[in-house]
Amino acid sequence: MRKDKLEAPFLKYLDKELTLEWLPDDESRLGLTRFELEANELYRRRRLNAPPGKITIGLNSILVDDNKLLQHTLAHEILHAAGLLDHDGIHSKIVRKVAPPPKLKESIVLKKIRQEVLAGLPERQWICGSCGFTWERKRVTRPTRCPKCAKPFKA
Repeated sequence: MRKDKLEAPFLKYLDKELTLEWLPDDESRLGLTRFELEANELYRRRRLNAPPGKITIGLNSILVDDNKLLQHTLAHEILHAAGLLDHDGIHSKIVRKVAPPPKLKESIVLKKIRQEVLAGLPERQWICGSCGFTWERKRVTRPTRCPKCAKPFKA
């Protein structure tokens, strides 16, 4: 069987089998795709090009105010519903082309998530081990260089 036939085997069934819903307010995920069938049966049907059964895409209501992230998340979940079940290079490439993710500065939701993550981290500031310069932590990832002396960062 050709690989391109396996790419989106459930696509032709989406108009009958797919429903969209909002996730509960306490849900932390931006989106999810839920199949009624268990994983082994789903992969079997994918391989045989058989109908996938009922599919539900749930989206987080915080996306309502962030159209670009909503489109990106919906595209991501529709690809799962169409049969691209794995988060591989093909899946990412298609999502980025169809609905590119917003930049952090463009997305109120991504900014909010970043602030929540930063608030939960123990370090509120960075201190350079070389020159002693101190600066406020604004990123989730560890810095690579000190902004003052430009030496590789070491705590």
